[in-house]
Amino acid sequence: MKVDGIHVSGIGTARTDIVSTAEAVDRGWWDARECEESGLVSISVAGATTAPDLAVEAARSALLHSGHVAEEISAVFHTDVHPQGPDGWSAPHYINRHTVNQPVTSLEVRNGCVGFFSALHLAVCFLDAVPDRSAVLITAGDNFGTPAVDRWRASKQYVLADGGGAVVVSKRQGFARILAVGAVSDPELELKHRSGEQMFPPGLTVGASLDFRSRMAHFQRQTALGAVPPLGDFGSLLIDAAEQTLKDAGITVDEVARVVHDGFTLDGIRDMLLDPLGIDLDRGIWEFTRRVGHAGPLDMIRGVEHVWREGGVAVGDKVLLVGCAPGMEAACVVLEITATP
Repeated sequence: MKVDGIHVSGIGTARTDIVSTAEAVDRGWWDARECEESGLVSISVAGATTAPDLAVEAARSALLHSGHVAEEISAVFHTDVHPQGPDGWSAPHYINRHTVNQPVTSLEVRNGCVGFFSALHLAVCFLDAVPDRSAVLITAGDNFGTPAVDRWRASKQYVLADGGGAVVVSKRQGFARILAVGAVSDPELELKHRSGEQMFPPGLTVGASLDFRSRMAHFQRQTALGAVPPLGDFGSLLIDAAEQTLKDAGITVDEVARVVHDGFTLDGIRDMLLDPLGIDLDRGIWEFTRRVGHAGPLDMIRGVEHVWREGGVAVGDKVLLVGCAPGMEAACVVLEITATP
């Protein structure tokens, strides 16, 4: 979708601690060989700080940076992948209360690790729908330090990290202009992240933990035994999403200065996100993500903040955001940098 007149006017992330992968191996949390092959050197961890509080800290920073006052925020969209607090309670309204405290719609966007893309897409449409709306606050936050997940072993593609982030999406000038946003999914591939696990009662409600490894192994065993696998593949989805989004933005992949991607292992980043698009590692943000890990939908926010604040991009540069999620879904955004930090 081509986007006109919508900007990112503020951005912020929460402060977290760092745990080295070497410590994880020493403590027996992670396999030494997997650690070495991953290329990761550390991940961000938040201790006992709640995910919504991580989002609140980031949102206050983003709001201050944006120049918008509370009354100008027309909605609060919060995205996450892990439980946020009491069952049935509303984390988005908690974030609203502790930031802008406005009587505006506040909702949770759950679309796996492409939740930020989905929230941004909704925010653009929300702002375009009514002329008087001026800005939307988007937050992201997760803390995986719960009994429901083993952050080091939940998947072979990444280590789950904690953090909070926020952006203010605005009709005013900001530091980046949104040129296009897009996503492509193949629902046939949802089986890969469900295979072998019961659907009711949900595993989390009966003490099971998040375990993508076992599900993928079950899927591969079933295929080996003759089950017909889905015909689609994620690489094709990503190519389709990127090609359409770049076309809507009016640029080619060769005109992209930097690529912001998920914080996967080195092989995961190359195989799933960069190689299908013909993008070399140096144009990505591996030097950053290998120090912080994979924090779900937060990856896009802190990746953009990193390349912008650390001088990785200049005014006029185009930045491509690429991500993936179970479903499976691939999503992309193209930004144009319009101001220096």
